[in-house]
Amino acid sequence: MRSGLLDRLLMDATRQTASDLHLIVGIPPAFRVNGDIILSNKDALRPEDLSAMAYSLLTKEQRQKFDEDREYSLSIVHKEGGRIRVTLYLRDGNPEMSLRLCGDRIPQRQELGLPSQIDELARRRNGLILITGPTGAGKTTTLNYIVDLINRERRCKIITIEDPIEYVHTNKRAVVVQQEVYTDTISFNRAHIHVLRQDPDVIVVGEVRDYEEIATALTAAETGHLVLATLHSPNVMLCLERIVGVFEGNSQRKIILQLANSLNGILAQDLLPSADRTGRVLAYELLIANSAVRKLVRENQLHQLETVLQTGGREGMVLMDNCLKDLYQRCLISYDTALSRARYPEDFK
Repeated sequence: MRSGLLDRLLMDATRQTASDLHLIVGIPPAFRVNGDIILSNKDALRPEDLSAMAYSLLTKEQRQKFDEDREYSLSIVHKEGGRIRVTLYLRDGNPEMSLRLCGDRIPQRQELGLPSQIDELARRRNGLILITGPTGAGKTTTLNYIVDLINRERRCKIITIEDPIEYVHTNKRAVVVQQEVYTDTISFNRAHIHVLRQDPDVIVVGEVRDYEEIATALTAAETGHLVLATLHSPNVMLCLERIVGVFEGNSQRKIILQLANSLNGILAQDLLPSADRTGRVLAYELLIANSAVRKLVRENQLHQLETVLQTGGREGMVLMDNCLKDLYQRCLISYDTALSRARYPEDFK
């Protein structure tokens, strides 16, 4: 049973069209609206307020897990805010919370600002698609858009492994099985091992974090499954460097070859404030794995991928700085915003 105060705060967040609600001891509740943190005019939160709200969300088993790990993520459903991801953590021994308002519908591609090439990648029958970017960049929303597209178009079995589940997919043409870490499975690693025994066509991993998860995802992609996953990295090149850098010696060579064989594409994305400050706009970098890309990955010449992105426009590839230029010329973002996110500011000027 949620506390009354938390319910009221979630209603306030929904009415302000906030993407996040931050509950921190010693300051008033804070809303993230169009990318900016805005403090409410309410009283500062006390430790007892946060403890009551946090523990009102947890079952006995979840509370025990939170007490052991000192951090915990779960999802709840609110009557106005829809599905909400809750992250609990401790500061100075007191529980605090970050809540992401996911809503109850998946926006369409045009609403999200995604390129049409994403639909083409989603229609592949096997291989690896990676979505990367900083926290709060909309990676999970993009991931669930792709899942929804497959669900609408293809008769197949989709299995997702999430921590926690943010969007609930109803079965359309596909059968969708969503597993939540700690609720349905002990860990990401255990879920990865067993998912291949469940006869999936599409495997969706909320986030790949360590070498076991990366290795399992690549093996699944190489053996005839379509694998969708997210990572935290700012651009395409660093995404691949992060994957390769997790491994050493002979293991690294094996992973490089698997990556070269199975990669379909990488979307690196970020959300920027719109020019009129009334919303946020998607900026992205898109790599599509063609023969030139696979050759560079196979030879571990990842630093040369930027050149391929620059010259691969005919195949739908997009370099982040070029995307920023396009958004600015269409008056969707300001010059200062574009310049602040450009990888090469002097060239951008």
